[in-house]
Amino acid sequence: PAALRRPFSTLGRSPLRPSAGIAMAAIDALCMACNDETCDFKPMRFQRRPLGPEDVLIDLKFCGVCHSDLHTAANHMKDIGKGAEYPCVPGHELAGICVAVGEKVTKVKVGDQVGVGCLVDSCHDCAACKVGEEQKCAKRVGTYGGKDTTGRAASYPPGKMTMGGYASKMVVHERFAILIPPDYPLKFAGPVLCAGITMYDPLKRYGATKGTRVGVIGLGGLGVMGIKLAKALGCVVTAISRTKAKEHLATAAGAVNYVASADPASMTAGAGSLDLILNTIPAAHDWAAYQVLLAKGGKHVLLGVHSGLAAAIYAEKIRKLSFTSSTVVMSMIGGITNTQEVIDLCARDGIYPDIEVVLVQKLNEVYTALDASNDAGKRFVLDLEGSLNEETFNTCDAPPPKLAPNATGMTMPSILKELAKMVFLY
Repeated sequence: PAALRRPFSTLGRSPLRPSAGIAMAAIDALCMACNDETCDFKPMRFQRRPLGPEDVLIDLKFCGVCHSDLHTAANHMKDIGKGAEYPCVPGHELAGICVAVGEKVTKVKVGDQVGVGCLVDSCHDCAACKVGEEQKCAKRVGTYGGKDTTGRAASYPPGKMTMGGYASKMVVHERFAILIPPDYPLKFAGPVLCAGITMYDPLKRYGATKGTRVGVIGLGGLGVMGIKLAKALGCVVTAISRTKAKEHLATAAGAVNYVASADPASMTAGAGSLDLILNTIPAAHDWAAYQVLLAKGGKHVLLGVHSGLAAAIYAEKIRKLSFTSSTVVMSMIGGITNTQEVIDLCARDGIYPDIEVVLVQKLNEVYTALDASNDAGKRFVLDLEGSLNEETFNTCDAPPPKLAPNATGMTMPSILKELAKMVFLY
């Protein structure tokens, strides 16, 4: 019993399943956190909650860095009532090894490769949860910046917002643990649990299959992953970017057509050619300019975080009340069923996101690159096992990232303007 009460920081050497009735200790961990919207990340000591009966403890090896992490850490959504809580620990592309499980856990076993995506809890009982679409649950809890309501997503001490995957350890309810196939390299897994599901969910929802003409706007890490998944489903993929500078990147990922949106002739040539558009641009922009590319009955799905996406959320609610539909819709992430499905697909078909593995000491530089639009089209992945340790406190001395002013347009006047355009024109 004394061994079971020792700090969980030693569990990497001695995986276990706690016995019933034994009080478990909070779990010591390290993380990369920022204290304000300058996004100056530095190492910090903290604790995860004690392992519960349905919880899984993960020694994290890698965590991808998503553009949404930047939006949250830089407080880009404060003007719409979704301000960040500091210290902020982002990260919803977690990958590691299970080192302990609660007494009631059946899904995961010690030694499994395990990931955590964008969600760590939901109500489990609503219609959405019952069909594996937890992202639509009104009580869903994000992996970071979420508020626990059931104890299943509690921070430690309780009451704080959830803290994400830029950390050495994670405790998660087994329902939200994603099993990573044993032959799929962990360094690639995290981005699949965010970028992968973000692109896969609308592809599946709108019936993308062999011969479906899919356009992907924006060729950052999210867009490139979307091209690969659409190709794997048998779709005919068109990549869309401002200029032809990224045509080679798109072709390598599997696109067979290319539209340079700043070239009127290229846009005219592509008019009416797409059944489904996945728009990954992460800043406010004229999404309506791309409508000309849609075929009759097609859908334009907004995925990036900006005022248009927020407007589409409200537009969907209005249309449900009025029994109408639109060619412009939104999508954000996906539920646990589809998340497991997409990582299994990637493992089966050998689909790997384009990544660059970086030390946590480079995190501020990564944020600078993301804010500058990530022209390389890759996902950055933090090497947690190799660089997040006690020595990090002595080596993490990089200056804050260089960030441009907030370009999301996330203000209520901007959102209302976009909403009017969607409701009355599209």
